[in-house]
Amino acid sequence: MSIKKRLLLSNIAMIVVPVIGFLLIEILLGYLFFIKGEGAQNEQVMQSFMNYRLAALILVLIVTNGLLTYFVSRTIIKPIQQLRNAAGAIKQGNLNDPIKLPSNDELGELANTMEEMRESLQMAKQTQEKYETNRRELIASISHDLRTPITSIKGYVQGVLDGVADTEEKHDRYMRTIYNKTEALEYMVDELFVYSKLDLQRMPFHFETIDLVSYCHDIMEELRFQYPQIDFVFQQSGRMTNIEADREQLHRAILNVVTNSVKYQNNSRSKIIFSITEKEENVILMIKDNGIGIDQAAVPFVFDQFYRTDSSRNSATGGSGLGLAIVKKIIEIHQGTVWAESEPGIGTTIYFQLKKGEHDE
Repeated sequence: MSIKKRLLLSNIAMIVVPVIGFLLIEILLGYLFFIKGEGAQNEQVMQSFMNYRLAALILVLIVTNGLLTYFVSRTIIKPIQQLRNAAGAIKQGNLNDPIKLPSNDELGELANTMEEMRESLQMAKQTQEKYETNRRELIASISHDLRTPITSIKGYVQGVLDGVADTEEKHDRYMRTIYNKTEALEYMVDELFVYSKLDLQRMPFHFETIDLVSYCHDIMEELRFQYPQIDFVFQQSGRMTNIEADREQLHRAILNVVTNSVKYQNNSRSKIIFSITEKEENVILMIKDNGIGIDQAAVPFVFDQFYRTDSSRNSATGGSGLGLAIVKKIIEIHQGTVWAESEPGIGTTIYFQLKKGEHDE
């Protein structure tokens, strides 16, 4: 029952109950004083009757008021106090205690709304704590990963200045090493810059309808030239289909996956397979390699920022730790999903699920 109806019934009861009670007492007192009582015409009896009637009226009003006050307190005031205490707890930062109010009226609806607000605030707090933890880990990882090449560059430059590179061959080797370390440092900074822009949603995306089959063929031609030692194979299931995508950003995502696959090849017959499968509303692009694979316990974390399956953080194989995190960001902005499957010694498969585009008529 709603609060409005309860208050209306309370107001009606405040009028009806005393009237009914007074009428009943009036009848009872009249019966006692004037029918069964002796000396009904006695003035003293009449005075006693009036006094009793007044006392009865006051008693009825007191009892009625007490019962209605208890009813209102139990059904309205007490729940309001509970909601006030809950609001105070939320104000103090206590978001762990659920707000439960066994009522179906407006106060119950208010309690449900406050509970939803508490859950939203709790989720926002947990998200903020997660972001803060990620920020600290990000700073720590950046500090570590940038310090390593900088320290190496500094050491080689110092060696040149101190005359350690006293032959032309050694001098060239030192300068070549400095150049490679600088190039690796530049790549790491670029990756960090791209990830930061994606994370802040400041990276521009220009979506268009793309023929995914032709698009993959073009990328594979580029990759065959860049990695002649890798055998690139294309497979397709279903008819040719289009997707809605940003050419440049999807290209970046695919290259990051392939670069990661090339880095972890372990045999002379390295192969990377591109496969396209069409679903009702989506298209799945599969990129599969026959590399060293990933341990099953590590697979769920490969798309996390700065996560490396190489715990030693060796830059020769570990990269920046942002490659697959960038892939995940790009695919999510495409309103798609990305996941991985892997088996140690067999290889790793990365799946992109992308939205279909309009087909040419």
